[in-house]
Amino acid sequence: MLEWIDNLPVPVPGARDVLVQVLAAGVNNTDINTRLGWYSSAVTGATEEGIVAQDGGWAGALNFPRIQGADLCGRVVALGQDVTGLAIGARVTCAAVQPAPGPENPHGFVTLGSEYDGAFAQYCVIPADQLYDVSASPLSDIEIGAIPCAFGTAEAMVARAKVLPGQRVLVTGASGGVGLAAVALAHLRGAQVTGICGAGKSDAVRSAGAAEILQRDETPPTSAFDAVIDIVGGSGWAERLAALRPGGICTVAGAIAGPIVTTDLREVYLKDITIRGSTFQPREIFARLVALINTGRIRPLVSKTYPLRDIVRAQEDFMSKRYPGKLVLLPQEMSQ
Repeated sequence: MLEWIDNLPVPVPGARDVLVQVLAAGVNNTDINTRLGWYSSAVTGATEEGIVAQDGGWAGALNFPRIQGADLCGRVVALGQDVTGLAIGARVTCAAVQPAPGPENPHGFVTLGSEYDGAFAQYCVIPADQLYDVSASPLSDIEIGAIPCAFGTAEAMVARAKVLPGQRVLVTGASGGVGLAAVALAHLRGAQVTGICGAGKSDAVRSAGAAEILQRDETPPTSAFDAVIDIVGGSGWAERLAALRPGGICTVAGAIAGPIVTTDLREVYLKDITIRGSTFQPREIFARLVALINTGRIRPLVSKTYPLRDIVRAQEDFMSKRYPGKLVLLPQEMSQ
């Protein structure tokens, strides 16, 4: 469930932490999936089916209560005593998925708003070494607040797919936050991008950099692509693998159409196909994004903003998939 609380105390940063006033926070699948327990292996249906699991999910149970919110654009308002290199008033962001090695984190990473409190509040505390200064960016607070989770996921997928100039790349779910980001980032690398999207969203996908569009119910051509960027899963999985050329790479970072898939293994080994899962994001992935943010070379599509109090409506609109790109929450009660 979601619960609104008016009297949360402002958190106090530790010695190596920073207190950040949240300016904007995007809505993401990961927030909803975590809240529903969708990451549990007990759930086999699509995200939109809204099935709730109680076993804690793939990474174990969360500590409650938990303030979610994996996307952050904020302003530094207080520094821990050991923090250097950041100034009060600096505009900052951070990766949604953050390195956290050690026996207490066997997966090697934590997620903002999952393993520790996130950006769905007026203030949050972030480890100083995870923050990046984006004060110089020409992008708005709202645009930056839409970038970390979607573009971080997409950049990691595109990097793992080893996308090169001139290659043909197929992106599924291309009108969503991650999909549009993947289209833009693959296009930025000089690839020829084909996006799969629903009716009425082709213009947004083309604007992000797609040269070609396939409708959601179309079968992609066989052996036509060097890489597939898949965030959908579901029943079309085998067709997407068949769309790869020999030696092609498929990166996967989502399964909104369903996590249980089938395929012909001969399609994998006879064509030397590589399948790469993608969740953990090395620091260089987000550092590259920050460079693109600060030079204005990437710009997310934000379809709508909401006051944070309207988080239920924002998540319902997100799940309806009626809007391309991102939806963003504004903790300071602004809306547009």
